[in-house]
Amino acid sequence: MTETAPLRGSARTKDAALLEQRTPNRNTAPPRKGSLGALLRGLLRTARPKQWIKNLLVAAAPAAAGRLFSRHSMAQLALVFALFTACAVAVYLINDARDAEADRAHPTKRHRPVAAGQVPVPVAYSLGAALGVLTPTASAWLVSPEVAALLSAYVGMQLAYCVSLKHVLVVDLVVVTTGFLMRAMVGGLALGIPLSRWFLITTGFGALFMVSAKRYSEAVQMAGKTGATRALLTEYSTGYLRFVWQLAAAVAVLGYCLWALEEGRARHTGVLPWRQLSMVAFILAILRYAVFADRGTAGEPEDVVLRDRALALIALVWLAMYGLAVAHW
Repeated sequence: MTETAPLRGSARTKDAALLEQRTPNRNTAPPRKGSLGALLRGLLRTARPKQWIKNLLVAAAPAAAGRLFSRHSMAQLALVFALFTACAVAVYLINDARDAEADRAHPTKRHRPVAAGQVPVPVAYSLGAALGVLTPTASAWLVSPEVAALLSAYVGMQLAYCVSLKHVLVVDLVVVTTGFLMRAMVGGLALGIPLSRWFLITTGFGALFMVSAKRYSEAVQMAGKTGATRALLTEYSTGYLRFVWQLAAAVAVLGYCLWALEEGRARHTGVLPWRQLSMVAFILAILRYAVFADRGTAGEPEDVVLRDRALALIALVWLAMYGLAVAHW
């Protein structure tokens, strides 16, 4: 009896040592890289420049109204683009600071600058909070109170999403979709352009189509695997997400066709009925995008469009037709 006790104690000691090796120490922060250049590069990466392309949607309402290419409009839209981007960066910084602990245990997110220690958590929080407060305030003075209110609502909604709403079924889809819709609305608010019901319906459901297609693709790719990147994916069924993106695509197409066929609002002075013809390109674009959604490979919308030449070509043709249709209003 006297010999077995030490052996059992030794076994327990070895097991504890192995467990300690396999389990990361959550209380130990990664080493910080003190170089100012490294900090600035880390901040730039955290700002996610690749995502800024989404903010080009601020030109959607002026383009739909045929008021895109005046000098005043271009200057205002450039300013609104910068302001909206600053608000988005504020959310990215606060989100990464809040999730730094969890990101360090993730196979890919651990390379994010905040999680890796390249950007200290207090710096990310401070800069994010400053941008989140100062940007809407500046927009009230530089643009209009309406734009300031929308930007404030965007920051508040996105922060609520980071904290809790991303864990609520359906609400998470609505919040992300609303973020896209706000981008499309802000340009119209800045220039005092009325937003038509068809514009809001087509833009809103088009955004829901892309958001739900991305979620569906993530769910398909993670099927049968552990450690989903989004905890909520385990709560959605692929059948439900497929239903959502199919429904959203149908409503977006219907809204666009009703706009294109609406009588009395357009003055057809062109050689061809570009507004009606643009329906063909729009529907083709939706159908082509749906191919990737159905395969479960519809990731970030900008990646889907830029990586598929056929879809990019269809999008360019639609833009040309849409521009001619708007020009002949």
